[in-house]
Formats: sequence, C-alpha cells, structure tokens
Amino acid sequence: MTTAVPALTHDQLSLVSEAFKLLGDPTRLRIVIYCLDGPKSVGDIAGTLNLSQTLVSHHLRLLRSARLLRAERQSRHVYYQIADHHISHMIADLTEHVMEENS
Repeated sequence: MTTAVPALTHDQLSLVSEAFKLLGDPTRLRIVIYCLDGPKSVGDIAGTLNLSQTLVSHHLRLLRSARLLRAERQSRHVYYQIADHHISHMIADLTEHVMEENS
C-alpha cells in the first residue's frame, strides 16, 4: 500500500526535517512517548524519566516550538501533551514498525 505525500514547499520540507531531527534525540523521544497517554507536568516527566527539571524544560520548549507537544496551564501548573492525533499516530506507527519481526 502506498501513501501519497503532498508536494511540500522548501519551507514545509525544512519544518518536517526539523521535527524528525528533534525526535532523533532519545531524551526528547522518551518525553514525547511518555506524553502519549495524556497531559504531564514538568515535575512528573522529570521524575518518571529520571531527568532534571531544567533539562526537561529545555526539551519541552523545543518540542513545543516544533508543534510536537502543546502546553495547557491549569492554575499554577503547566501540563504537556501530544499536539494532535497526527503526532500520536506517527509515533505509534513507527514504534509498531520497529517492533515487527523481520519477515
């Protein structure tokens, strides 16, 4: 089965490339995967993934700027989650692909 990919402008191609570069970092990819099942606070991400809050905040800023994650403020806390279903589907599909046995 072939999936048609629309023609991209140079700027759009650069944005797609940048998103893949960001996801190429194992720490950022771990953060994105951790956020797949719902909103997470910086402290929750840092504690669960055994990372410093400063490092997590840095990565979250990059992931937000690439529109891979989005932030929602609730009172004094900010929660991060997957930006939309396109990102969650891409991560799920790629993970499934990697876990398939070679046939």
